[in-house]
Amino acid sequence: MGKARQEPWSGSAGSKDGNEPGNQEGEYAGAPNPDVLLPELDDKQLQALSVVGRDWGGAAGNPEEWRSALPVDPDLGRYPAPRAIRPTRFGRFVRLAGRNGQLPAIRTTSETEAPSSWKGRAAGTVRRILLGPPLAVTAIALERMRKLVALPVLSADAISSIAYGPQAMLAILVLAGTAGLSYTLPISAVIAFLMLAVGVSYRQTIRAYPFGGGSYLVAGDNLGRVAGLVAAAGLATDYILTVAVSVSSGVAAITSAIPSLTPDTVVIGVGVIALLLAGNLRGVRQAGTMFSLPTYAFIAAIGALVAVGAVHAAGRGWQPLPRPRLTAAEGVGVLLVLRAFASGSTAMTGIEAISNAVPAFQPVEWRNARTTLTWMISLLIALFAGTIALVMLDGVVPNQSETVLSQLAHSNFGPGLMYMFTQASTAAILLLAANTAYNDLPRLLFLMARDRQAPRLFLAIGDRLGFSNGIIALSVASAVIYVVFGGQTEALIPLFAVGVFLAFTMSQTGMVVHWWRHRNEAHWRKSMAFNATGASLSAIVFITAGITKFTAGAWAAILVIVLFILAALRIRRYYDMVDQALALHPHTTGEVPRYEPALRPGGAGRLTSPARRQNAARTNHEAEAEVEETPGEIHHLAIVPMATLDLAGLRALAYAASFQQPVLALHISPTGSEAERFRDYWRTWGNHLPLHVIVSPHRAIIAPMVHYIWSLHHQRPDLTLTVIVPEIIVRHWWHRILHNQNAPRLKRALQPLPKVVVTTVPFHLPH
Repeated sequence: MGKARQEPWSGSAGSKDGNEPGNQEGEYAGAPNPDVLLPELDDKQLQALSVVGRDWGGAAGNPEEWRSALPVDPDLGRYPAPRAIRPTRFGRFVRLAGRNGQLPAIRTTSETEAPSSWKGRAAGTVRRILLGPPLAVTAIALERMRKLVALPVLSADAISSIAYGPQAMLAILVLAGTAGLSYTLPISAVIAFLMLAVGVSYRQTIRAYPFGGGSYLVAGDNLGRVAGLVAAAGLATDYILTVAVSVSSGVAAITSAIPSLTPDTVVIGVGVIALLLAGNLRGVRQAGTMFSLPTYAFIAAIGALVAVGAVHAAGRGWQPLPRPRLTAAEGVGVLLVLRAFASGSTAMTGIEAISNAVPAFQPVEWRNARTTLTWMISLLIALFAGTIALVMLDGVVPNQSETVLSQLAHSNFGPGLMYMFTQASTAAILLLAANTAYNDLPRLLFLMARDRQAPRLFLAIGDRLGFSNGIIALSVASAVIYVVFGGQTEALIPLFAVGVFLAFTMSQTGMVVHWWRHRNEAHWRKSMAFNATGASLSAIVFITAGITKFTAGAWAAILVIVLFILAALRIRRYYDMVDQALALHPHTTGEVPRYEPALRPGGAGRLTSPARRQNAARTNHEAEAEVEETPGEIHHLAIVPMATLDLAGLRALAYAASFQQPVLALHISPTGSEAERFRDYWRTWGNHLPLHVIVSPHRAIIAPMVHYIWSLHHQRPDLTLTVIVPEIIVRHWWHRILHNQNAPRLKRALQPLPKVVVTTVPFHLPH
C-alpha cells in the first residue's frame, strides 16, 4: 500500500500510490508509523521531479554559489542517538551540544510555543506530569504475546459481553411475561450456534490474512473501496458504543452492589471515560499480567457462579425456582422473538479482535492466533450457556435496580465476599473491554486517513506513540452518547447490534470473494463455506436488528453509518482534488529564461568564511535591538520549511530564491529513514539550494524548528531571518479540519523571537 503525501506547512492533502485499502504483507497494517507522512514517489513522480529540477538548474544557476553565500553555518549539531535519549521525568528537553561548544543547544522533545514563552513552558510541564515524558520513535514495537496472555487481553471485549448480552435478551422476552421467557432456551441455542459459526469464519480470515485482517481491510481488498467504508462505518459505531455500553454496564455492576450510588450513574460513567482518555493518552498498553487479571478473574467468578448454582439446583432435584409474578405488556410474536434474538446477539461483540492483532502473537503468529480464537469461542459459548441455564434454574428476571448477574450472585453466593468479587471482576473486565476500543478505533481512523478517507489529523502519533487525536475523538463521542442515554445499558443496546453485525457481514462476505479468487489454494471450498455461513448469519442479525429495533434507536445508528460513509467519500474526493492541484507539472514552454543570482563568494557584503561569521556575531550584538533604519543595514537569510517537494513547496522556494539573497531549506524528519528518503528526493530534484535536515525523534515539528531558528539568530544576531512558509488557501472554512495548522502555529511560535520575519506564500486551491 502506498503512503500518503506529506502536507506542506499549510496542511495540504495527501496522496496514496494505491487506490484501495488493503493489507500490506509483512507489515502490521495498523502499527504507528511516522514515515507515513512522506510519500514513496513512484517512477512517474520521480521523473516529473527530475524534469522540474532541470528547469530549476537552468534558472537558478550554480548550486555551489548558493551554498557559499550562506552567512551562517547551518550544521548546529545533531540529536543524540534515540537510545541515548533519557528525558527527565517531568522534563521536555533533550539538550544538543553545538559544534565546538560555541552554539546554544537545540532543545525539545515535544511541541512548545517558543523558547521564551512562559505559557508554553507551563503547558509543557503540566503535559509531562499528566502524560509522562515523550517516547522516541524507536520505542514503537509490537509486543509478542504468549497465548495465555493474548487470550485475556484480546478476548476481554467478547467475554465481558456475558455481563449484558443475556440481560438484553431477557429484557425483551420479559415484556411478554412467562410466555415470552419460555423462548429463552431456543433463542440462546441459536445465538450459541451463531457464535460458533462466526468464530470458525474468523479462523479462515486469520489463515488468509496472517498479518492482520480487520473488516475494513478485508472488505476493501475484496469488495472495493465503498464496501470497505461500509465496514469501517459499522466498526466505528461499534467501537464508540463499546465504550458507552461497557462503561454503563460496569457502572451498573457497581451501583447494583452499592445502590446509594445510583443517582450518580452519569457522573461516575463520565469520570471513567475521562480516566480511560488520560490513561490511553499516557500510553496504557493492553499487555502483561496486569491486564490479564481482570479477564481471568471474571472467568473464574462466572465459572464459580455456574458451578455453585448447579450444585444448588442438583440439591433440589434440578427444579427451577419460581419466578416473580409477571405482567405481560406485549404478546408473544415473531417480532418480539426477533428483537430478543438481536439483543442477545450483542454477546458476540469483540470476536474480531484476535484477527486484527495476529502480528502481536509469538511465532508462528497465525497458528497461535487461531488457537487463541478457538479458546475464546469455547469459553464464550460455555459462559453464555452456563449463565442462561442458571437464569432458568434460579427463576431470575431483569429489573431496573439490579443486573441479572448481580441477582444470580446474590442468590448463590449471598452478600459476602464472593458476591463482591463477582461484581468487582465484572466491573473490571467491562472497563478493560472499553479500553479495547481505544486500541482499535484510533487505528481504524489511522488506516482511513492513510487512504485519504478521514482527516489527516488522525495520522498524528502523540508523545506516547498512540494515535492521540483518535483517542480524543473516541472519548468525546462515547461520552456524549453515554450522557444522552443517561448511562442506561438497555437504551444503548439497540444501537449496538447494528454496527457490530454490519462489520461482521462485510468482513465475511469479503472472505467469500477472497476464497473464490484464490481457488487454487487447498481447502478453499471448505473455507468459503464457513465464511459464507458466517456472512449469512451475520446479515440476518443485522437486518433483524435494523428492522426490529428501528424505532427503539437503531435508526440513529443507521443514519450515523450512512453519514459516515458519505463524509469519507467527500473527504477522499477533496484530497484527490488537492493532490491534483499540488502535483508537479514540468514546464512545457521550451527553454526557461536563465536567472542570474547576485550571489558570489565574499561579494555584496556577504560573510562566507567561519572566521568572518564568528567575527560578525561578536561585533553585531547590537543588531538584536532591531534598530536598522536603512536598507543597507539589513542582511538577509531566507529559511524555507519544506515538508515535501510539491508545487506549493517549490513555489515557496522559487519565491525565496527570486530575491537573490541566501536561502536555506529546512526539513524536519521523525526518523532517520524518512530523512534519508527526503534527501534522495532532494538530490533527484537537483540539490539546487542548501538543505538542512533535522531528525526529531519525538515527532515534534514546530518546536525543533523554532529552536533551530533561534540558534541561527544567536549565531548571527545581525541577520534578519525571513521564514517563508507555503500555505494552502482553502475554499471553505470547514476544509481547515482536513489540513494541519503548521503554518499559523509556526507564525505564532516565531513571533516572540527578535529579527525574525515570517511571510507566507499562498497557494489557492482551484474553485
